[in-house]
Amino acid sequence: MTRIKICGLSRHEDIAAVNRWFPDYIGFVFAKSQRRVTPEQARSLKENLDSRIKAVGVFTNETVQAIAGLCEDGIIDIIQLHGDETEEFICALKQITACPVIKAIQVQSSEQILQAQGLSCDLLLLDTFERGRYGGSGKTFSHSLIPALQKPYFLAGGLQNSNIVQAVAECRPFAVDVSSGVETNGLKDESKIRQIIETIRNMR
Repeated sequence: MTRIKICGLSRHEDIAAVNRWFPDYIGFVFAKSQRRVTPEQARSLKENLDSRIKAVGVFTNETVQAIAGLCEDGIIDIIQLHGDETEEFICALKQITACPVIKAIQVQSSEQILQAQGLSCDLLLLDTFERGRYGGSGKTFSHSLIPALQKPYFLAGGLQNSNIVQAVAECRPFAVDVSSGVETNGLKDESKIRQIIETIRNMR
């Protein structure tokens, strides 16, 4: 079954909502974003998160030490790198923390994805390319660019209840990553979270 990540949680209301509808993962954004949270905010939110839901920390060109510190403190369970991080950076992280690492790729070509599969990260995340941004555009990309992959991946980029069934059926990703697609006026909307989780869980 396709796993579900609801990204960009920033309020205790968001935590209450996911605790009721139970995605597999949630995301705390530490990168520059309208959804950005501080480590202190994330700590408070994580304390109230159901322990069966894994917290992913989203970073853009952060230091190894800062990321590892959040892992050590138990604020995040999984690392998502959404910037220009290199293979050397990923290796340095994996030497000092046991947290799994997701590397995001802003998709421009099939060859680019195949090359990224060779990185030592545990999973990939395939997102929409938009010049000058590191993700979070709310736009889709052509899923025909995704080649057959051995490494599991999260599918992101403009996913919402109206297109999630087709996207999952076409791509068969390990997981989907949804943020703006479960928001109303820039805030997480519990009814949309419920709808998209029920839609995916009801797929056959």
